[in-house]
Parts: sequence; structure tokens; C-alpha cells
Amino acid sequence: MAFRSLPQMFFSRAHDLAERTRYRHFAGGRWRDVSWRETEERVLRLAAALVDLGVAPGTRIGLLSATRPEWVEIDLAILACGAHTIPVYQSVVPAECGYILANAEAEMVFVENAKARAKVDEVTERGFELDGVHQRLPLKAVIGIDDGAGPGPTFAGLLARGAEVLPRLRDEIARRVDALDRSTLATIVYTSGTTGPPKGVPQTHGNHLAAIESTLRLGVIREGEVDFFFLPLAHSFARLLEYVGIAAGTVTAFARSIDTLIEDLPATRPHLVPAVPRVYEKIFARIQAAREASGALRGAIFDWAVGVGRERSRLDEAHQPLPLWLRLKVALAHRLVFARMHEVLGGQVRLLLSGGAPLSPDIARFFHAIGLLILEGYGLTETTPVLTVNRPDRYKLGTVGLPLDCCEIRLAEDGEILARGANVVSGYYRRPEATAEAWDAEGWFHTGDIGVIDEDGFLRITDRKKDLIKTSGGKYVAPQKIENLLKLRPYISQAVVLGDQRKYCVALVTLDAEEVARWAREHGRTLTDPAVMAADPEVRALVEAEVAAVNRELASWETIKRVHILPHDFSPETGELTPSLKVKRKVVAERYREIIDAMYR
Repeated sequence: MAFRSLPQMFFSRAHDLAERTRYRHFAGGRWRDVSWRETEERVLRLAAALVDLGVAPGTRIGLLSATRPEWVEIDLAILACGAHTIPVYQSVVPAECGYILANAEAEMVFVENAKARAKVDEVTERGFELDGVHQRLPLKAVIGIDDGAGPGPTFAGLLARGAEVLPRLRDEIARRVDALDRSTLATIVYTSGTTGPPKGVPQTHGNHLAAIESTLRLGVIREGEVDFFFLPLAHSFARLLEYVGIAAGTVTAFARSIDTLIEDLPATRPHLVPAVPRVYEKIFARIQAAREASGALRGAIFDWAVGVGRERSRLDEAHQPLPLWLRLKVALAHRLVFARMHEVLGGQVRLLLSGGAPLSPDIARFFHAIGLLILEGYGLTETTPVLTVNRPDRYKLGTVGLPLDCCEIRLAEDGEILARGANVVSGYYRRPEATAEAWDAEGWFHTGDIGVIDEDGFLRITDRKKDLIKTSGGKYVAPQKIENLLKLRPYISQAVVLGDQRKYCVALVTLDAEEVARWAREHGRTLTDPAVMAADPEVRALVEAEVAAVNRELASWETIKRVHILPHDFSPETGELTPSLKVKRKVVAERYREIIDAMYR
């Protein structure tokens, strides 16, 4: 498919698939299917209304909302106007929201609800700090998506206005779409900011189309299949998959919220489920906890089934045939154990997709053992946002796969992953120093990740270059490996390993409150408050035993010598996690500096 722009791609697919279902969402107390034709009409009406409001080609428009059908429709309408979408995570604090909108020079913004409106109102009325200067955010319009999002234009109002003006503006919209090409800026996406303020990444239509076309050639996504969406569309991983779904002609099922996944998955019966590693870690922890609470007989059956699954997994990964006796055992294991796990996901999941952060190899192998293949990929916002991915017919668990055909990668002398290609952007927005630091004279983007490429070309990520710990004894420690091991333990939710220029490594951990509460009930106690749990001597002993178990898998210089249990879990709302659920190491290190220092006294 040789499309020139994202809206041209959408309108072409809408013409081809007019009466088929484009997306499925929960409205009016039931799941409702919306056709491609209806979606196209809504996008055209929104685009016409925006043009009528004075939106010109090149206008920057913010979009502050959770993942929902309207997010996609607004995005496509903005692009169809020749304007640029500025996604903003719903979890951002007001100051960061103001920084993004001001840095991108946004003229208007869509807000989902009253909570999102309050963030925008705060930075427009009270102002915020930008480059050390107190500023206010001038906006021409704030448009509410939900009813009750505050005064001013509304999404429903724009649809009505668009219906009136579309007949006279249809040709203007078509002219603007025809004027777009692959070199045209589509969007400025702001990085999650794990180590500092977010950087704007200007992505062109061509950057996106290159990634879309390469992904389609993998055969991962098929026309008519259902993909399940709950990840934030402000994140490039989810947005790529949504665009790929449009190009492929899938049905996108939008979850009501992350809290309703357990009900929404069986209701929508998806074939593909994209998620970040933290979601798979939580599912794994719940399965392990259920196994521990199931009794001796059922636990033994579970262990036998997983053992059978691991043997089948090993042969499948090596492309070796399964002996008849193993095929029979796999069928029995599925019937006795695995089928119920599959039904939780809707019963017809073909593939799970993982991106946004490193996935533990142990998690990948466990899911494959129970009959669910997780295809892990790798990329960054700067690579729109994919570089490598495992294929359904060619994968290696524990790696992030092979490079796409739209880009090339190589390793620097220190192991840093370098990339260039049609999907890689050319620099940061209004950040020349950061651009010069990340892109070299030959056009290679320096990712900041350390990796290894094996003899078959598969890439394995070992750590972040800036996250590597060098102890005062001169030993290098990769913290992510240790943190992933800690997060596999049933009572630990999050873990941050520290120790740079120190004598030894320490860890800050948070509790999986649900699992600790279950453990307490089994021991005749009632614990519900995470702060009370963190201070409880028995819980501390429980966590220290988990850390000791992990230490037995580590070299002596990697082991955790001290651990501190924090009284609450990390979250994007508290500023300790990015929207893709990666820990903001700098924030955590600064926020808990006194606790960290105390562990070394």
C-alpha cells in the first residue's frame, strides 16, 4: 500500500470496507458496533467543524483523553485538516500538561472530562514554569469530549456543526488531504520523561507509514480480526497498532477502562491483545497466587500441565515436530488447566503483543507454555515507535526480535543500539542540544539502550545505558534484570535497584497489596492498608525472604544488601511511573533520597 498520508490511508480503507465494523465500544448499556462508513462520516464532520472554527494547515491541537473511539476520530480529523495532533497523557500533572502544550505551541485542546479540563484551566489561569520563566498558556479554544467538561465547544456540538458545514467544506478537506505527503509533519509526541522533562518528537506521515507498511508485511495482524485496546493512545505503541489496524481492516474493541478488563475481554473476544509488560506481570502473579491457594492435588495438576507446556514450547520455538505422545499430553493439559486461562482472555486470542518496556523472559516462557505466544518488540518514540519485533513464525523468547525492513540497527562499541531508517525521526522539537546528543553525523539515532545481537540476528536488550550501576568497587550491575526478578515474586509489585558509586546495591520495593492481604487471611490476620502492611514485621520478613531468593540467582556484587518497603505502590498519578508503567528512576531516587541514604548508614 503506497499511501501518501495517514488520513488518505483511513479514507481509502473506509471506502473499501464501508459496511464492515470499524470498532466496538460499550454505549447505552451494551456493546455496539460502528461501521467504517459511520466512522468516516464522523471524522469528516469533525474535520469540517474544525476548519469552520479557523483551524488551518499546521495548527497544533492538543488531545488530553483516555483511550476511546473519540480519541481516534479526533486524531484523524485533525490530520485531515492538515493540522498536527499533540497527544497528552491523561495522567500528567498540570505543570507537565502546560509544558507540553506550550512547547508544541498548541492553539486549542480537546479535554475528555472535568478532571482533564481542570488541568488545562490551572495552567491557563495560574500559569506554569517553562525554561525557568513563569508563563501562561494562551489557547483559542478548549473543547470538551464528555458532557460536563466545562464551558465552550463540545464534541457533540462539533459533530452537529460539522453536519451543517460539511457540504460546503468537503472539497476543502479533500484538497488539504491531497496536499499532504510523507514529508509532512503529522504529530509531535512527547516522551514519557523517565530521566527528565519530556522531549517533543516530531513524527511525519512518512515515519508512521513506513512503520505501518513494515508491520503489515509481518503478517501479525489480519483483516476482520478483533484487536483489544486499553493502552493509552497518547503512547506511540498503542497509536501504531491503531494505525496498523486501520490499514489492515481490523475491528478495534475499546475496553471501558483498565478496571473492567476482566469483563471486557470475554465480552469482545479479541484475537490480538497488546499490552505493556506490567500487565503480563500482574496476570502472572495472579495465576501463581491461585496455584498456591489451590491445594496439593490441583497444584500438582497445574505444575504437570505447565511442565508439558514448557516441553511443547521448547520444540515449537526450535521448529521441531511434536511427538504424538506429547501432542496428546498437550491436549489434556489444555483441557484440564489452560482452557480456563484462555477463556479469561475471551477464548480466541491468537497472539499477545508486548512493547513499551522490557518483558521478563520468564514471563514470556510461562505464557508460551500455557499456549499464549507473546510477541515482544522494541522501539522508541523517536523510531515511531518500532525497530524490531518477533514474528509468529520466527521468534526467540527473551529477545525483542528481528529488525523491520524499513530500518537498520547496529551496535556501538559499548553495546549501545543505534538505528536509522524511514521510521526514525530527524531530531527533537526545539531541542537542538538534545538532538545533537542523540543523532550523529551519519544519521544514526543513539537509543540509550544496551543490547546484544545473536548469530541469527535477534536483538536482546540488556539495560539502559544511563541506568547501568557502577559500584564503588568498579563492578557494573544491570538493575533492570534484578528488578524483573524481584517483580516476579508474588508479594512484590514494583522494585527499584540503586547503588551507583556505592559499596553495594539496595532496593526500594512496593507491595502487591492484594496478595499480601490474601497471605494475611491465610494466617488468621486482616491487613488491608498498604502503609500498615509495609510497617508490619511479618510482612517485612516475607519480603526479605523473597529478596533472599532472588539474591541466590545473582552474582555476589549484584545482590541486594538492604531493602526498604514503601507504604504505597507507584502510579502515573503520583509521578513515579510513566503512562506506559515504567519507573521514573530519577523521580524515585530524588523523592526517597533520605531513605536511600539511610540504607547505606
